[in-house]
Amino acid sequence: MSALFTDLDREIIACTGCPRLVEYRERIAREKRRAYLDCEYWGKPVPGFGDPNARVLVLGLAPGAHGSNRTGRPFTGDASGKFMYPILYEAGFCNQPNATNRDDGLQLNNLYITAAVRCAPPDNKPLPQELANCAPFLDREMDGLRKIRVVVALGRIGFEAYLNFLKGRGMLKSKIAYVFRHGAKYEMPDGKILLASYHPSNQNTQTGKLTRQMFAAIFKDAARLSESVIRS
Repeated sequence: MSALFTDLDREIIACTGCPRLVEYRERIAREKRRAYLDCEYWGKPVPGFGDPNARVLVLGLAPGAHGSNRTGRPFTGDASGKFMYPILYEAGFCNQPNATNRDDGLQLNNLYITAAVRCAPPDNKPLPQELANCAPFLDREMDGLRKIRVVVALGRIGFEAYLNFLKGRGMLKSKIAYVFRHGAKYEMPDGKILLASYHPSNQNTQTGKLTRQMFAAIFKDAARLSESVIRS
């Protein structure tokens, strides 16, 4: 990993910019869930993870209270990750289908995973100011991820976070033409392709709002698009 990401990750982990999120993430880490009483929770902001030369970026919502907030790595140790990583593995984006902890040997290929908010929020609902406070971290990640060609936004908040990034860079005047819906595909002013997917939350996957087939189709498309853009 480059010095840029090493320094950025260190700053993210040390961040205490949102008092509500600091209180919540640390309280959850102390109280724990019964199934994880023997675990030492991470309880800090969670940095991005993956291949610094990736052509595909996955932009999610925020760490799960007992997933990433426990393990310290995106989509690791919770139901969302159990749903997502087997599909990433089948699409060729990682070396194994399981993600349980930071030392499990998981490596991402041509993929980088990050989030709009780096701390677990109560009820998975970050406040607008908390999203704004975290936005500069995404800005800096995008500066370092120079080969990104496809952005997969998981959920409306991730989708909006990327649009706001473009607005902040002066590359997008209005968001009105970009409507979030599962399977939406947009060619963006920065030359990248934005794909929208429902978030692989337990609520979405258990109710059938997001099926395995629907989610796999998104990443099959992402893999194809990342290659076709490079060759064109």
